[in-house]
Amino acid sequence: MKFSAFALAATTLLTSTAALAAPTYIHAGRVIAVPGQAPRGATTIVVDAGKIVSLQDGYVPAPEGATAIDLKDKTVLPGLIDSHTHLASDRAGNEGIVAMVTEGMPLHAMETYWNGMKTLRAGFTTVRNLGDEGGKVLALKEAIKRGWVQGPRIIDAGESISTTGGHMDGRVGLADEMHGMIGTENLCDGADDCRRAVRRQIGRGADVIKFATTGGVNSGTGLATRMVEDEAKALVETAHAYGRKVAVHAHGLDGIKLAVRAGADSIEHGTTIDEETAKMMAKAGTYYVPTLSTVNGYLERLAANPNAYPPAIKAQIDWRIGITGKSLQIAYPLGVKIAYGTDAGVSKHGRNADEFELLVKFGMPPAEAIKAATVNAAALLGVDKETGTLEAGKAADIIAVSGDPLADVKTLKTMKFVMARGEVIVGP
Repeated sequence: MKFSAFALAATTLLTSTAALAAPTYIHAGRVIAVPGQAPRGATTIVVDAGKIVSLQDGYVPAPEGATAIDLKDKTVLPGLIDSHTHLASDRAGNEGIVAMVTEGMPLHAMETYWNGMKTLRAGFTTVRNLGDEGGKVLALKEAIKRGWVQGPRIIDAGESISTTGGHMDGRVGLADEMHGMIGTENLCDGADDCRRAVRRQIGRGADVIKFATTGGVNSGTGLATRMVEDEAKALVETAHAYGRKVAVHAHGLDGIKLAVRAGADSIEHGTTIDEETAKMMAKAGTYYVPTLSTVNGYLERLAANPNAYPPAIKAQIDWRIGITGKSLQIAYPLGVKIAYGTDAGVSKHGRNADEFELLVKFGMPPAEAIKAATVNAAALLGVDKETGTLEAGKAADIIAVSGDPLADVKTLKTMKFVMARGEVIVGP
């Protein structure tokens, strides 16, 4: 039997009424609703069915049946976004190598979930995960979407792509006898092969494509460019043809320029950016994701164990520590768009907010650092219609801290309240 127009309208009305049956009223003392704009004073944020219904001036009494949350003595912000994470591990150097060969995929999958929850409790309600092996993060992303487990919203790259012998070649540094246990489908040589590698990751469910134009610190493959022009262009063109953005790991200057010329959407690390390259990036609209807090992970592991890394990698780590922040000091004043990203997994998961302090140390005002972790990161990840600001119709990704993060970004290291898509994760 067909529904009449009246019956259909009545059904829609009943559905809408049911959805608003048990809203949440958040009474916030101060609200940075749109980072980069002036904060609001006393505000009531109405949340229902995982979304923000409205922001109203003053403290509107919660109606009968609604939940009231008192954050009158807190500063409330949009959920934070980390544009560069590796959820599958919190271990690196020799410890990471041992774990790779002594622990199975099921345990690593549990570690991935554990790291996701540390990240979420730290106030990061969205992450872009830029590479892991075995599909652990792809599985976690799907489980979170289905409501099976809690976790941040995940934009995932599948497995990162590089040329043979490049930064993402998992066989580098291992004995030949172990090469057979390492997958190579993420490696490509030549333009056609690179197109295949992109399509393979998209076929696995990748939301974004990541590849490396240079070697890397942690792989011991250095700063040199490990890819040629037609390969980089083929990777970017194929990803864009499939509606996927592209993040490029690049340390050395030539590799950064190669990625910008190829049309990359973001440069990850970008450790040796100079003025010419910064101007190229600003003109092209290429985002820069500095990942400054990698140095924290290095320093902590080396303090605990001076032999945490093989000697060749330790030499590169020393270089990275010494040069960290210099590219940001050049890029930010020249108008390069900055998106917040930590490289968590190299730094520690759950400590993602440490990056704020480093961004400010190397030249960004606190308000701009917060904007990088909300408005800018949401635009880069393509989720700006869903999150990144507190506005009616967007997901209820809401955090609260004590004090004023516009005066002291260190307040963002201690979350007093975290809500992700309408679900309370931390206190009040």
